[in-house]
Amino acid sequence: MTDYKRLLDEAREARKYSYSPFSHFSVGAALLAEDGKIFRGCNLESAVFSPSLCAERVALAKALSEGVTGFTAIAIVGAENGEEPTNPCFPCGVCRQVLSEHVNLSGFEVVVEKDGRPEIHLLSELLPSAFVFEK
Repeated sequence: MTDYKRLLDEAREARKYSYSPFSHFSVGAALLAEDGKIFRGCNLESAVFSPSLCAERVALAKALSEGVTGFTAIAIVGAENGEEPTNPCFPCGVCRQVLSEHVNLSGFEVVVEKDGRPEIHLLSELLPSAFVFEK
């Protein structure tokens, strides 16, 4: 059984390292691998925006670069810099698509925090018509 509170705590810890001088919105993510290992990521902004990276993709890149390919869940927290999260922070459309290419879409859980408690959604609910490239 997934410890959603711990996963959210890991995302909060990752958020501390956010580099977000332009949006002033810091995000942390904690990606849970099938073997129980957690990969943290934070958003990293660039002045020209397009090379900026969301926390979810940073966590995924860290995991993939270490050879890990099986994932079960990701927790995401975000808020204005220096503020505590008060609203759920969902992955953007780009992150939803990128995650869908590396996880079991119908079973992968996206964990956000609402009113201090974990709220769980399936990625397939958040991205009902994911783009699939067929070779």
